Amino acid sequence: MEQVIKVLVVDDERYSRDELKYLLGKFSSVEVVGEAGSGEEGVMKAIQLQPDVVFLDVEMPKLNGMEVAKSLVKLKRVPLLVFATAYPQFAAEAFRYEAIDYLVKPYDIEQLQETIKRIERTLYIPNNIEQTKHAGKLAIESKGEIHYIEPKDILYMYRDEKVSRIMTKRREYEVKTPLKELESRLIPYSFFRIHKSYVVNLQGVSRLSPWFNGAYQLEMEGVTEKLYVSRNYVKALRAILEL
Repeated sequence: MEQVIKVLVVDDERYSRDELKYLLGKFSSVEVVGEAGSGEEGVMKAIQLQPDVVFLDVEMPKLNGMEVAKSLVKLKRVPLLVFATAYPQFAAEAFRYEAIDYLVKPYDIEQLQETIKRIERTLYIPNNIEQTKHAGKLAIESKGEIHYIEPKDILYMYRDEKVSRIMTKRREYEVKTPLKELESRLIPYSFFRIHKSYVVNLQGVSRLSPWFNGAYQLEMEGVTEKLYVSRNYVKALRAILEL
């Protein structure tokens, strides 16, 4: 029997709540058990309904999404948090609350599908596997062979037309796996999206330089190529990198 994920949707805009509920309704493993139109109501509903996951809008009057998160993480039974907003610069703060994912409006069904997969893996993974997942390697299929890559050896990954390219300290791998899926599988590690087509290992970042129109160029240890950082991700990237 398929396990059901109980979801609470918190957003002050009714249209956004209805849109998200409609999309979540496409997943047989998801049940929307409640909704709230304000941060205050969201906290109360979370206490009453005890959902597995709260989809939480960031920009709300009075009690915003981050303030709601501060309350939710103090509960005896803490739900998983998925933040949603039209502004990607809030990503860094969202992940400080150990958010399982961060969705940018308008919602994309493929992105939401990856989020649901991530939630399922987190909720239903056996404890013994959970304890050892950091010891795992990224398994990829390239040219008929299965390669196992240490996450720490990955410098960056990017999407190149119909393939994804994984750049490691030793070589380059070409795979058909979507970049979003690779990023999802590397959640326990320090990877961050700097552009819609690029994900980097934060451990290898050595320099960030202003470029133009609010964008930056990123340099990595052992890499001659400078990577483009979209201005939408600069603030979040700096917040994560800097002490």
